[in-house]
Amino acid sequence: MFSKVLIANRGAIAVRIERTLAKMGVKSVAVYSKADRDSLHVENADEAVYLGEGTAKDTYLDVDKIIKAALDTGAEAIHPGYGFLSENTVFAAKCEENNIKFVGPDSSQIKLFGLKHSAREIAQKANVPLLSGTGLLKGVDEAIVEAEKIGYPVMIKASAGGGGKGIRIAHSKEELKNAYESAKLETSLAFGDDEIYMEKVIVDARHIEIQILGDNFGNVIHL
Repeated sequence: MFSKVLIANRGAIAVRIERTLAKMGVKSVAVYSKADRDSLHVENADEAVYLGEGTAKDTYLDVDKIIKAALDTGAEAIHPGYGFLSENTVFAAKCEENNIKFVGPDSSQIKLFGLKHSAREIAQKANVPLLSGTGLLKGVDEAIVEAEKIGYPVMIKASAGGGGKGIRIAHSKEELKNAYESAKLETSLAFGDDEIYMEKVIVDARHIEIQILGDNFGNVIHL
């Protein structure tokens, strides 16, 4: 059991983690930007580390700042919550290098499955049925060519991160041009990575998701 955990996130996500840590008797360390200095997640934490001014890219997505905050406060583990650095291979590897437990998959697993375009490639090799789609797109011209092959409507998606960030639907060539640039900008700001790919859109689809929880000892639980 850890005695202190740093939460590399903000807002409601961080507050929920803090409450769970408190129930477990584990101290929490919050991180915050100038804009969030009066936030509840800062107030509720046992300790809080200021990350400075600027956007998320300058604060919550700054790997070196987060690692330094953990080392300076003596946190034994970092909980990334979801979004931000939760699927960042470099960050998970940095935690490992500094003997800080990353609460989540190890860096090799994130590298394989954290980026959606590489997860698609793994699924294809395993003969898992997939929607028509692409690998990483090199530019809007390539996106237009691939969209014609797939057939509209198409969805531009961020390869990194999650939470619906960096997703845009296009029903035509004109919409695709705007969607491409908009998606790249949003995913860059949200995850510090602007790589995107494309898939066919299924209209009025139903989302079915299966949660699987595993631990360091090879135990897997289907939730």
